Amino acid sequence: MPRGVGDMAIREGDVIVVTTPYVPGYRVVKVLGVAVGVTVRSRGLGATIIAGVRSIFGGEIDEFTELAEQARREAIERMVMHAREMGANAVVSFRLESNEISENMDEIIAYGTAVVVEPAEGGGGCAAVE
Repeated sequence: MPRGVGDMAIREGDVIVVTTPYVPGYRVVKVLGVAVGVTVRSRGLGATIIAGVRSIFGGEIDEFTELAEQARREAIERMVMHAREMGANAVVSFRLESNEISENMDEIIAYGTAVVVEPAEGGGGCAAVE
C-alpha cells in the first residue's frame, strides 16, 4: 500500500481506491471524470429455495452473502478498469450502491472520481478534489 494510505484504501493493482476526496500523502494533479462499474446479479431458484428454508430458522444466509460479495467485487473491478482506461492511477470519493431491479435481480454500482495523483512533496499532507 502506498505510504500514508493505510487501512482506508483498496489497492487494485496500480490503482488506489479511497472513500475520501483525497489520498493521504498524495496530491491530485488531474481530474479525469467519473469512473463507473456496474453488475446485475440474479438469485438462482435453488439458492432462493434454500434461503427461504434457512430464513425460517434465522441467521445468515450464506448463499446470498457469497453472491453479494461476488457482485460487489465485480462492480469494483469494473470501476477500476474504467478508471485505468481513462488514464487514472486513483479513484477518490468511491461509493457503492445497490438497487433491486426485480424480485430476483439486484444491480450493484461502484463509482468514484478518476484522478491522477502523485506523491506530495515531503510525504505529508493531501490535496482534495474540489
